[in-house]
Amino acid sequence: MKRIVSIQDISDIGKCSLTAALPVISAMGVECAVLPTAVLSAHSQFEGFTFRDLTDEMTATAEHWKRLGLRFDAVYTGYLGSPRQVDVVRGFFDDFGKDAKIIVDPAMADFGRLYSGFDADFPREMARLCEGADIILPNITEACLLLGAEYREEYDREYIRSLLRGLAQLGASVCAITGVSFEEDKLGIVSYDSVSGEYFSYFRERCPGVFHGTGDLFASTVAGAVLNNWSIPDALALAADYTLECIKYTIADKNANWYGVNFEQAIPYLIHRLGK
Repeated sequence: MKRIVSIQDISDIGKCSLTAALPVISAMGVECAVLPTAVLSAHSQFEGFTFRDLTDEMTATAEHWKRLGLRFDAVYTGYLGSPRQVDVVRGFFDDFGKDAKIIVDPAMADFGRLYSGFDADFPREMARLCEGADIILPNITEACLLLGAEYREEYDREYIRSLLRGLAQLGASVCAITGVSFEEDKLGIVSYDSVSGEYFSYFRERCPGVFHGTGDLFASTVAGAVLNNWSIPDALALAADYTLECIKYTIADKNANWYGVNFEQAIPYLIHRLGK
């Protein structure tokens, strides 16, 4: 069985980060180890949430794993809370990433602005992390921040492609920008393979509303599919399809909480698509 380690926070409620990554990747037939970066009582959209930084514990855990001689087939990073954590994870790449696929979701911003708690210098730290990645999965806002580029709410295909080419210069072999829309009723991803020079686009119908945690579900599905030996374009398409299924279940549930999507109900769809 292949093994991945996911490095991001635990939000005790809210269906995101590790509480999404662990069940999704496990359902895809991949062992998912976890290296928590922080524990939150709820994700940051809740008022008054508690936060416990785990940077010191990350370092101690990594040292223990080194003594155990552990190896991973992939390392997948999500929300990191500080520049110091970026340094810790870069060291983790050095220690555990030699023969592993490294997937970075630079979770730090959306809708043209950084998440609360990050200062203007943090994107430069995240760009340093992306230097060591094989695959990076930013949204449009994150792509602009990584590059110091102008964020546009209205854009064309060449704008997205120029961002992708810039991201490739950070060092990743494959860059995929999520949340791209060229038509009002369509939403999807555009990727660029810097080795082949090929672009890939995939779009599905746009659902009304904003759904927290979909980026985590998307990245987790990509990671799981890659470790199931799917090509990256196929992995991106599967992740988009599964994320849409999760949103549809959420919309259909009149009692669904606003804080997350009903990804659990769509796991049978994901398993079926994998042929498990």
